[in-house]
Amino acid sequence: MSDSKDLLRAPFELAYNYKRSNGPVMSKFFEALGEKKILGTKSSMGKVFAPAAEFDPQTNEALSEMIEVGPGGVIESFSWIDNPQHHHLIKQPFAFALIKLDGADTSMLHMVTDCNESDMRIGRRVTVTWSEAQEQRITDIKFFKLES
Repeated sequence: MSDSKDLLRAPFELAYNYKRSNGPVMSKFFEALGEKKILGTKSSMGKVFAPAAEFDPQTNEALSEMIEVGPGGVIESFSWIDNPQHHHLIKQPFAFALIKLDGADTSMLHMVTDCNESDMRIGRRVTVTWSEAQEQRITDIKFFKLES
């Protein structure tokens, strides 16, 4: 085996830059965010996917029936971030959490803030806090806060 001094090194940053059309389902999802609403999609079996999904991952059924969900939900899992890094959107301690929104059968990943790690627990209720300006982007959901 070569000594590490013999290894050639070069800086390299891997990126997959691309653009895609939102399509009919995700266009409705993002338009609803601009109206401070969260939409999911409902399958023929009654399962509600939130955020909206174009296809049922188990049956490959195309989904088009839109259902409003949230704005509250329940924490299903979380990871506490004590020291946010430069790339994080929130600069104070926060949690990344899987949140099952009211009316949904699946979870969405988002941030929970304005709390302490000791306040966080699975089963705790949260409510969406909207960004001041709506741009029909996922960042229209600023973060979630714990309910009292």
